Amino acid sequence: MENKLWLEVDDIHEEMDKPHEECGVFGLYRKEGKGVVAETYHALYALQHRGQESCGICVNTNGVMKKYRENGLVTEVFTRDMLEKIEEGQMAIGHCRYAAADMKSRSNAQPLLINHQKGSMALACNGALTNAAELRDELEARGAIFHATADTEVIAYIITQERLKCGSIEEAVCNAMKVIKGAYSMVVMSPSKLIAARDPHGFRPLCMGHIGDDVVFASESCALDSVGATFDRDIAAGEVVVVSKDGIESFQMPDACHDGLCVFEFVYTARPDSVVDGASVHEARKRAGAFLALEHPVQADVVIGVPDSGLDAALGFSQQSGIPYGIGFLKNKYIGRTFILPEQKQRQDAVRIKLNAIKSTVAGKRVVMVDDSIVRGTTCAHIVNLLREAGATEVHVRLSSPPFTNVCYFGTDVSKRETLIAANHTVEEIRQIIGADSIGYLPLEACDKIAAGAKCKFCKGCFTGKYPIDPPVRKHINKYDQPLTLEKK
Repeated sequence: MENKLWLEVDDIHEEMDKPHEECGVFGLYRKEGKGVVAETYHALYALQHRGQESCGICVNTNGVMKKYRENGLVTEVFTRDMLEKIEEGQMAIGHCRYAAADMKSRSNAQPLLINHQKGSMALACNGALTNAAELRDELEARGAIFHATADTEVIAYIITQERLKCGSIEEAVCNAMKVIKGAYSMVVMSPSKLIAARDPHGFRPLCMGHIGDDVVFASESCALDSVGATFDRDIAAGEVVVVSKDGIESFQMPDACHDGLCVFEFVYTARPDSVVDGASVHEARKRAGAFLALEHPVQADVVIGVPDSGLDAALGFSQQSGIPYGIGFLKNKYIGRTFILPEQKQRQDAVRIKLNAIKSTVAGKRVVMVDDSIVRGTTCAHIVNLLREAGATEVHVRLSSPPFTNVCYFGTDVSKRETLIAANHTVEEIRQIIGADSIGYLPLEACDKIAAGAKCKFCKGCFTGKYPIDPPVRKHINKYDQPLTLEKK
């Protein structure tokens, strides 16, 4: 395959050529008083990196819930005028969403607000179900009408149906978790309770903290920091935490096994100042860089990182190898929305707008360029060329993840194997396509070692094709009317 075919992909995302996480969630329960809107806004702003397609807030005021959601960045949707119009309450949940190209409809924006026979419920979810299609088929056969294409609406339908059978919203959530399969970390709000739940394999992060007597849930600990909350702990795989006027209760789903946290949280997705399942993201990326230096040593003059997630790994590479660390790129911080650029010239210009090489760092030098991954190869080739144009005599590319060779079924937007450069080319061919002097990937076995102190195992299916649970298979399912026994944790 000629190089130019890999440089003519239909679109370039906000990070151009990277996997994208589906979304971030937040929830706040205030024991006394109101005033939850500002905290929710600040938390979503801190989670903006997890999704830039749409965002929303649902506020609970004395049991009455109202939602506010729209396509756009947090600062675009929730302007000062908009925030002043939102009625304050005692509880709120928030959501920011990244959408694949075929799911950008405003109707998919979250949180969802559902009115049902026993009241109302709001839901914000991060992840993707592997049995969403078959569940949707059965629900539609029963008369359900869907207004969106996201899996979250399927989850909402199942929870509300279970709510009709049982005595509490938390029992309905637990019963629904027996039916749905896949990756999900979600916050659910009823008129009087706030619930956080994580799937039995722990694919997506979810943590818990407090501000005085208030209880806070978030996808990442950086969101807790942004609202002045103290981190308490991560929500366990298969755990359901319920907050109400009576306090905090926890239920544990049977047969949960925390073996599926997406390793790409540490490589790319999470913010470096977050701690995910007991491990520092910043330190994990530095360790990945150190492993790269040991596995793929090179004679060079300077180590640089591709902003943002490549910076920490580059620092680790530098510290391990002894090659000086330098700032090689300036990133334009004011480009926040997704690029959908039809022309080759536009795509090349987009990279130049996003990144600019610092000539004084790289001119006349042998450069080690550390990035988190190569998915399609388009952007990496452009960035290598930027360094060449800035005067680099050699460019050695190092990636802090193994080659992407398989699709993700659990919420990361890596959906077409034919677009993955590593699935269609050898490492040497990739080196030639991107125009590097050498290329080195993080060894697969190092994935289990980078997140020191992590209290879980990882899903590495995008690298290996082996997943903690079976990929989606469209088939008819049995009815789901068996109640689930809850066990106090």
